[in-house]
Amino acid sequence: MRIALYAGSFDPITNGHLDVLRGALTLADRIIVAIGIHPGKKPLFSFEERLRLIEKAAEAEFGEEGKRIFVVAFDGLVVDAARAHGASILIRGLRDGTDLDYEMQMAGMNQAMVPEVQTVFLPASPAVRMITATLVRQIASMGGDIGPFVPANIADALREKFSNR
Repeated sequence: MRIALYAGSFDPITNGHLDVLRGALTLADRIIVAIGIHPGKKPLFSFEERLRLIEKAAEAEFGEEGKRIFVVAFDGLVVDAARAHGASILIRGLRDGTDLDYEMQMAGMNQAMVPEVQTVFLPASPAVRMITATLVRQIASMGGDIGPFVPANIADALREKFSNR
């Protein structure tokens, strides 16, 4: 079984992330969405909230194929998370040249540490290249329309989160 790990904060998952997941589903039998947990960072959504939001978004977006996506937490090196889950592929999404420069450095370091885990870059589709979770959170916090940038369940969760503040 070919297993790929797609790591990030996913706070929240966006249509850009789903675009990358769509490509990853063509490359691997199982996709592990690994949510990085960093004690020094305070995410908008808890790990448990992100897990539920990602599972619901994947089911809505991919139907039966979404059952090949599993969500886990990790708090160390991404290559250690890949090893722990039996992944031989690290999925990384690319939006632009700036992403490529950073991701190439990270891929080189990861390969030096764990040569048996290969990084695969998936370019974001043009329609979603500009989407970042940071911008989505900012727009949502100011009452803007985030519908074009996130799945419906995420838009609802963001509206609820910011209406309580």
